[in-house]
Amino acid sequence: MTETYLAPLWISLKTVLVATVITFFLGIAAARWMAHYTGKCKSLIDGLFILPLVLPPTVVGLGLLLLFGKNGPIGQFLELFNTTIVFSWPATVIAAVSISFPLMYMTARGAFEQVDTHIEDAARTLGASEWRVFWSVTMPLSWPGVASATILSLARCLGEFGATLMLAGNIPGKTATIPVAIYFSIQAGDMNVALILVGIVLVIAFGSLAAIAYWKGKAYKARAAMANREVVE
Repeated sequence: MTETYLAPLWISLKTVLVATVITFFLGIAAARWMAHYTGKCKSLIDGLFILPLVLPPTVVGLGLLLLFGKNGPIGQFLELFNTTIVFSWPATVIAAVSISFPLMYMTARGAFEQVDTHIEDAARTLGASEWRVFWSVTMPLSWPGVASATILSLARCLGEFGATLMLAGNIPGKTATIPVAIYFSIQAGDMNVALILVGIVLVIAFGSLAAIAYWKGKAYKARAAMANREVVE
């Protein structure tokens, strides 16, 4: 009976951790680029990045299925290496990344746009490279926002259902994440399992919200301390 709870939990934890790491770097790269991009296609690119957030997850899952399926361009390419994504554990990661990326991108971009560009320019005049300016100046100044974006993405990965079901399916012990296991437990009439899994999700989700509140409070105190220091000086 314990396997009924542990298998979805373990699959979800693996998926969430890997997907969050991937989403973090993809979202940071996209947010940093778009924060300074001034080309004519900015609105179009921005819309494409945010699109999975407003589309039904099943539509996103169908799009992924068309890409990674046997007849899809990526799926046909992977078949050359005897690799299949559909109905495999990596499919749960791909689905989670696709759904959570817009949250990471939007929140991180907002954090980067609030950084004073004069501070970045001062670092450049001192000979710092763009790479060092980003990691030594931009990231520390925008870290509370980036941390909040990461936690939101993690929570969204944990709750992903529609795209995961479309691309990864429901294979117990392999692709059945907690949301998928909850759905099929209810379908099977096993409310005890469903309620226990719901409780696990609630605990993790509440912890994520508490972490976001902590980071926001820390950022507010830091700004208040900086403002008081400037007044005294």
